[in-house]
Amino acid sequence: MRADRLLSVLMLLRHRGTMTAAQIAAELEVSTRTVLRDVEALGVAGVPVYTDRGRGGGISLLPGYRTDLTGLTLDEAKALLAGAPDSPAFAGAMRKVAAALPEAHRREAAAAAQRIHVRPDGFARAPEPEPHLGELQRAVIDGLRVRATYRPRGSGAAERTLDPVGLVHAGQSWYLMALRDGARRTYRTSRFEAVTVLAEPARRPAEVDLAAEFEESRASFRSGREAITVELRADEYGWTKLSGLGTIVAPPGPDGAGTLGFSDLGRAVWTLWGALPHVEIVGPPAVRAALADRLAAAAAALGPS
Repeated sequence: MRADRLLSVLMLLRHRGTMTAAQIAAELEVSTRTVLRDVEALGVAGVPVYTDRGRGGGISLLPGYRTDLTGLTLDEAKALLAGAPDSPAFAGAMRKVAAALPEAHRREAAAAAQRIHVRPDGFARAPEPEPHLGELQRAVIDGLRVRATYRPRGSGAAERTLDPVGLVHAGQSWYLMALRDGARRTYRTSRFEAVTVLAEPARRPAEVDLAAEFEESRASFRSGREAITVELRADEYGWTKLSGLGTIVAPPGPDGAGTLGFSDLGRAVWTLWGALPHVEIVGPPAVRAALADRLAAAAAALGPS
């Protein structure tokens, strides 16, 4: 269970100091990739954990960092109460964590659990850069409005004032559920270019079923999506990678040129990204632009060489 594992990672680092991902993986009997995902999740939750690469490096908590006697700070408890799929085992573990918290912390952590939902279908691909996730988390948990600059796919950036309702993590992406002028909206958090948390209470419903709201939003979005065909040129390896992942509209010719059909732009971009650099996109421009944006975001996340 992921909540237990996150606590175990935290306790190992607290009591043993710097450890490598391999050492933690061996201790918990999981893969190093799982450990790195858990470390990232702790960082998102506000735990000051960092990774030092190279000889003698490893994963550590910030020097001087302390937890209370339960092993959890308030921020960590909020994140863990919200951060795993629903299950009887998870519910039991979280009841134990909540019972160990002071009463004031218990109320705040329970409120956070109602405002953050993590679906169990995530971690399928590399996480997106999330420069403003921290501000959005604070606004959601503290119940504050935000003024934000958002750039939808294929459109220009625009500033808007939002009433955050909750955050949902699905498919390795975070989504902000919010009200804009009283209407429900869903925003992909990686597309926020600026976020300012306002000293104004958010106008949100007293109780919200985030999981149901997100499913309804996603179903509505999917019903309005348009199929797309992509003209491309690929080498033999590229076509092998794409095999079965799209509808063949025009089979590849001797020069590797062909056309594939996809259910929507997002599916096309996700599929073609996995075949780069063995694929050249001829058109349409929207696919080329979306792939270029994704490449730029990946380069920005890696930083200067």
